[in-house]
Amino acid sequence: MASNTVFEFTDANFDEQVLQSDVPVLVDFWAEWCQPCRVLTPTIEAVAAEYDGKARIGKLDCDSNQQTPVKYGISAIPTLILFKNGAVERKFVGLTSKDQLAEAIGAAI
Repeated sequence: MASNTVFEFTDANFDEQVLQSDVPVLVDFWAEWCQPCRVLTPTIEAVAAEYDGKARIGKLDCDSNQQTPVKYGISAIPTLILFKNGAVERKFVGLTSKDQLAEAIGAAI
């Protein structure tokens, strides 16, 4: 799932990798069985490649990591949350375009 530019976030590493990051972080809350989540994967990979070194882009499997989605009120997937300085900056629910994500990340940098 994770590539060189797409990180794998978990309940265990979320605080360190997301909340304590010195760059904006986009988290894709997803699940293996979710077809819209799979459709979104190439978009996530493209955004991660474009913002490599400027922002951290990653995925959190909601089936394997259930504490973090509950903490952030994830009730539908895919949900993407952009964090900046440990706080929620923007939230997207459902399929989201590369342009929408790039605009939000660009504004947060």
